[in-house]
Amino acid sequence: MGRMGDVLAGIHSAWEFDTDSVLIRFERGIRTPKLFQVLRERRVPYEALARVELAPGVRRGTVALRAVLRRGADPLLDAAAGQLKTGCDPYRLVLPADRETLADFYATELRGVLGADAELPAGRFLVRAPEPPLQFKAYDGKAAFDGGTVSFRWFWTGASSAKWKAGDQFFDVADLEDVEWRTPEVLGGHLRLIRRPAEGRESRPGEPDQDPAAVVFGLGYGLVHESLPLAAAVLAAIRADRATARNADAPVGGGAGGPSPRAPGALRADPADIAERIRHLGGLHEAGLLTDEEFSVKKADLLAEL
Repeated sequence: MGRMGDVLAGIHSAWEFDTDSVLIRFERGIRTPKLFQVLRERRVPYEALARVELAPGVRRGTVALRAVLRRGADPLLDAAAGQLKTGCDPYRLVLPADRETLADFYATELRGVLGADAELPAGRFLVRAPEPPLQFKAYDGKAAFDGGTVSFRWFWTGASSAKWKAGDQFFDVADLEDVEWRTPEVLGGHLRLIRRPAEGRESRPGEPDQDPAAVVFGLGYGLVHESLPLAAAVLAAIRADRATARNADAPVGGGAGGPSPRAPGALRADPADIAERIRHLGGLHEAGLLTDEEFSVKKADLLAEL
């Protein structure tokens, strides 16, 4: 791979070549795709590469050097499930056309380090997931991931009554099966956590706006660029937990389906926010959407966060 430390600078990003990987650093300029700014950088081991392509860019006067990763090598691409537009591909380097000869040189160099199994699916994630803690605000709630637990805290202005009745949600990675991400750039965008089968739980979840295991983005609410890195981090944690369970020759832990308790030492909720939530619960109670018992339980849960 040429000389270690070689850098190929393009539009919005630069590739720095090492002995065993390429480090992609993204700019933070106004015109840089928001997803790139959130990611900041990605390190791609050469063993994660399937092939390298060089082609004319979408814009006239540019060329694009693209690293195509092996299927199953990157949690970010697995979570995206083919929904990323060309301009948001983090492994595509756009350069001025007058640098095509240089780009072709590095493309040839990269092809020279491809392994014999480059076109085969990877048996594990080879590219690291974005590091937690991660969080973002959706239309109906705030999602956060600390590395072990995913939390959904509902906004009274956007969450459905079904989600308010269920209360804020906490999901241990060990209780999760998969992650479903639908881009916020289309109608119906959401992030849903797929839980492991458990007795008494619906086998088929309802619509995302009614499912307490999902947050919805809302078309026109704004592009939630932070949602994909969080989805990728959760997916990587799920796979790691499953691999650890297999290596230990122990059954994968499945939860009972209820929310996990708040972690010790977690930040306490804002009292004003809790008061507003209780007022909203009171409105649902008066409207007959909550029974006396449900109202008492949810109110006690909220007060316990203080």
